[in-house]
Amino acid sequence: MSKIALAIHGGAGTLVQGMMIPEKEKAYKKALQLALGSGYKILENGGSSLDAVEKAVQELENSHLFNAGKGSVFTATETHEMDASIMDGNSLNAGAVSLITGIKNPVSLARDVMDKTEHVFLAGNGAIEFAKEVGYEIENSDYFYDEFRHNQWLEIKDTDSFQLDHAKKKDSKFGTVGAVALDKDGNIAAQLLREE
Repeated sequence: MSKIALAIHGGAGTLVQGMMIPEKEKAYKKALQLALGSGYKILENGGSSLDAVEKAVQELENSHLFNAGKGSVFTATETHEMDASIMDGNSLNAGAVSLITGIKNPVSLARDVMDKTEHVFLAGNGAIEFAKEVGYEIENSDYFYDEFRHNQWLEIKDTDSFQLDHAKKKDSKFGTVGAVALDKDGNIAAQLLREE
């Protein structure tokens, strides 16, 4: 039997026990389990590591809990700019997008850059134009609004301070999401987002 594996993370940092109320911890665990289960199901059914990674990260992007997609932190100008990349370890093909706005699932756009263009990296207006050409719906800023994230932004607004996750303490920033998968054929795929 072939070995399959999927690892995800909901933030590049450490959550200290007791730092979060039990209800919120439960919500994070549930969202992580949904992402892990969705991606792993693809692997169990013989799907590719790329599909598994993309699906798992889509689930994280669709949750307001993570600094990705819907839960992205605000920029200094109170907008959302997102980055994403994806790589196929077998072919060494990769796709990436940067400085994009209005895209619900940046990981999928990065995958489309890899699969549908001769480019590896598209940024800003060029990435948005490509998204429109391949049929992405551009979400308005209300989709990305989250009260918790907005309150974080208000706390640092008009200061010289910033953090990836707008936390006041350096040791309490949580970063963004990621995933890596191994499929039945031994192919590895990985994804990294940096969204803020």
